[in-house]
Amino acid sequence: MAREDTSMKFFIDTADISEIKKALSWGCLAGVTTNPSLYSRIGGKLADFEAHMTKIAQLCEGLPVSAESTATTAEGMIEEGKHLASLAPNIVVKLPIGEAALEATHALKAEGVNVNMTLIFSAPQALLAAAAGARYVSPFVGRFDDIGDDGIAQLGTIVSAVKNYYAPEQCEIITASVRTPYHVTQAALLGADIATVPLGALEKCLRHPLTEQGLAAFEADWKKVTAEA
Repeated sequence: MAREDTSMKFFIDTADISEIKKALSWGCLAGVTTNPSLYSRIGGKLADFEAHMTKIAQLCEGLPVSAESTATTAEGMIEEGKHLASLAPNIVVKLPIGEAALEATHALKAEGVNVNMTLIFSAPQALLAAAAGARYVSPFVGRFDDIGDDGIAQLGTIVSAVKNYYAPEQCEIITASVRTPYHVTQAALLGADIATVPLGALEKCLRHPLTEQGLAAFEADWKKVTAEA
């Protein structure tokens, strides 16, 4: 199966409009992922949820924006997924891996709705999600680290397994639960298609002590030049 050469893409993992605007201004944002927890953290209300997701989708025109279904049955996920997808053409329906989600993903794909299967923790889960038609699979890294396991090693297994059978245009791997620049680096080295990263971790990716030392040296030297003028 032919593979397309693609670059590592950065999504921002947030429901905060101001954070999304900041990341967009950098010119390197390729998408947004949200979930009920992220929406709750910004004080989101049920009555405002659809309007908020629509606002994010419009702000990120042309970029995929994941909005998660909270339904617990396949029928509910299908119904809610179709509705969420109708809010904006770039909304991707996010579903947690499970039997109901696989059935819903299969049905939604037939309707032309893109699905991001989340809460992936194993290669079999990722392969089942991809086989059902998920456009994205989201393996978690940081939560493995939280229980003393090696999240990067688990990610590597998932990346290798999925890329044995699926090209990026069929199913892309979103590295999720990213906490540090190390996670981003390893995801890129392993060949994950995307890293979805909170703004705080994205900002950490920009920083390095040697960069800061270099900037301080440049500033000090330039002050000497201007003092002599």
